[in-house]
Amino acid sequence: MGTLLECSGLCKAFGGIQALAECSLTVEQGQVAGLIGPNGSGKTTLFNVITGYHKVSRGRVRYGGRDITNARPDVIFKLGIARTFQLSRIFTQLSLLENVLVATQSGKGWVRSMARTKGSSEERRRALETLDSVGLAAKWREPAGSLSYGQRRLLELAFVMITEPRVVLLDEPTAGVNVRLIEQLGSQIRELNAKGTTFLIVEHNMEFVMDLCDTVTVLRRGEAIVSGYPDVVRDDPRVLDAYLGDGRG
Repeated sequence: MGTLLECSGLCKAFGGIQALAECSLTVEQGQVAGLIGPNGSGKTTLFNVITGYHKVSRGRVRYGGRDITNARPDVIFKLGIARTFQLSRIFTQLSLLENVLVATQSGKGWVRSMARTKGSSEERRRALETLDSVGLAAKWREPAGSLSYGQRRLLELAFVMITEPRVVLLDEPTAGVNVRLIEQLGSQIRELNAKGTTFLIVEHNMEFVMDLCDTVTVLRRGEAIVSGYPDVVRDDPRVLDAYLGDGRG
């Protein structure tokens, strides 16, 4: 095992709003880690800091012992940290296969990637295998815009996984997804984790988090207030206070 991703003392402000306040988080290699907290507690900001979309004024982010604080998103991606976003970022006019093929070319620049959606025979094979791994292989010819919201979430997971990341950050993967597809998504995450992928998941669906994750960290007002096993976190009075005390969901 060992620590793969470590955030320590992160501070990030937007104007007069302190989004992260001495925020710290540790994710061990091979874990499925959960990150929860009330709306506005800093979860997505933390994701943006880890992946280089926001810069911090203080604190450090380390990945495999390497300092990646304030590195560019493309640098972090090439190191093996991939993510999804709250809002779907698929190419609706392209087929499912073409969407995944774009991801195989992403290191070569997006303009070139969009022009090379046919891919080599090896890339197409890998893309189809990845679609199959998330249960979407039968729809590979269909435009991504025809998918349900839950299926788009699965396609985003395929888009990320074909790049073979060591760590995947999932931002609200079950939002707007029906129960059947939530179960499928959970199964896919377990299978990918069993093959060695580490996950950090921001999620409001408590049942999903508590059932899936090895550890859970709770943020409140930009600070990690509790971290531990799901059963321990669920029963911690500070967690109830974080949700009810803020008056937000």
